[in-house]
Amino acid sequence: MVARWEQGTFPSSLYLEGPSESIKHALLDELKRAWVARHSGVLARVYRAAEAGVDQILAAYQSTSLFSSSELLIVLDIEDLGRSEKKVLALAQGIESGGGESCLVLLESAGDNERKSLAPLRSACGEHVLAASLTRTELRAWGERTLARQHVSAGPGAVDAIVDACEGDPLAFFNELEKLSAWAGDGGRITAADVAELLKPVVGADLPEYLGAVALGHSSLAAQRLGRLLAAGVGEGTILFALSNLVGGAMGGWARWRDLSGAYRRRMSPVELNRALDAVYRAESAWKGGRADVVALLEQTTRTLSGDA
Repeated sequence: MVARWEQGTFPSSLYLEGPSESIKHALLDELKRAWVARHSGVLARVYRAAEAGVDQILAAYQSTSLFSSSELLIVLDIEDLGRSEKKVLALAQGIESGGGESCLVLLESAGDNERKSLAPLRSACGEHVLAASLTRTELRAWGERTLARQHVSAGPGAVDAIVDACEGDPLAFFNELEKLSAWAGDGGRITAADVAELLKPVVGADLPEYLGAVALGHSSLAAQRLGRLLAAGVGEGTILFALSNLVGGAMGGWARWRDLSGAYRRRMSPVELNRALDAVYRAESAWKGGRADVVALLEQTTRTLSGDA
């Protein structure tokens, strides 16, 4: 699919859903990059379903202008239309009517259950992608293509070493691939030895990756990344503050990582959010009061926020 985009062949409409936000955003980045290259720098136009509404989305999709006969339109949080069957059907009918040379992308945020009310939109779109996971072969192909596009050559086993170091996790893989590409620079080279050295002492220990596992309810992965954060020397207070910010952002407060707080909000009920924030506050109080081992506190809080009892 990405290869078709790079060759200038785009779908008239694309429905993108699934539990992996990292894969969805990586696909969007590939699509936007290919579109800009094909259409003389024309950038994508991004909407949020609840803010734009069906009329504005279809007007942009189906209209043409003297300046551009084709548009790449990305609609985020399409699930917000699911509360109105009338709006869903109206948008589905508009998509089926076509948008000329334009490409319309509907992005559904991760959810616990299938949103059956959005079925007409899935059926109306020309292509439908479920972003759940990537196989080792797919990750390797993605890495090779990305490095080649950035004019970075990979030595034997280098891309496989990145996949191994990231344990097949797409979010960690995309992040580390970007870092390694920047390190090598245009015309540079990455070897398997470089990967082994540059990804020490821990891979996937970045705070956003840990918070992402918590936000998406991947308890075992979150626990694993917590251990790596601590091994890397990240302070306990820093981790507790990040958890508090994740939950507080999900409840409408300031969020350093808005996408992660948004993903957490979509997964948790208001009652569960209150319990999560209370768990963070209790852990912080116990830590500051010296009433419990801080590592045990962080492990328990991680399990609680990830959804485990």
